[in-house]
Amino acid sequence: MDLEGFALQINYRFNDPGILQRALTHRSFSAIHNERLEFLGDSVVNCVVALELYQKFPRLAEGELSRLRASLVNQHSLAAIAYRLELGEQLRLGEGELKSGGVRRPSILADAVEALVGAAFLDGGFTAARSVVITIFGNALDSIDPATLGKDPKTLLQEYLQARKIGLPQYTVLATRGEAHEQQFQVECLIPDLGVRSQGEGSSRRSAEQEAARQAYELATRA
Repeated sequence: MDLEGFALQINYRFNDPGILQRALTHRSFSAIHNERLEFLGDSVVNCVVALELYQKFPRLAEGELSRLRASLVNQHSLAAIAYRLELGEQLRLGEGELKSGGVRRPSILADAVEALVGAAFLDGGFTAARSVVITIFGNALDSIDPATLGKDPKTLLQEYLQARKIGLPQYTVLATRGEAHEQQFQVECLIPDLGVRSQGEGSSRRSAEQEAARQAYELATRA
């Protein structure tokens, strides 16, 4: 485990490396695992995202804020964060989970992200945990727009490009891993006119395309 490199990715260096190791330990590996940290981290992630949305959108009602938070905090988005951090490579899994592709299973990855935040909270308090959440969510928190709520990333990207008379994106499956019932797809999204290229992973081709589109949309709107 490259703790130094991982600390740079999440913008936090743990005072107690042991709690980070526990956050990255699945129950299949040891009796000392990350489920309690996941429980804690779930609440911390929701609290931090709620606070950021509350401050960013002072005029939105409670229901609209709740929908925005739900669009940001869910298994798909948390697993996408884990893919981006290559968190699966850091996880300690039992032999059975390793053989069955646990390092790429969305539920395991999403739980590990929450456990990581819970560990940061215990290690450095709310300020540390908030910093980690803001870092790992990246542009998703900054760019979220109530007007686009309910639209999936592929639709958002297509509408953005069409409005600017830019050619539509091209999606290509780069790799397929795992058994037929537990496959993981890696998809590339290419926008030739902008020179934008992104990759997404998911448990279906559609979910991988959506993640690639989300990243491409972020890159395109920054240009």
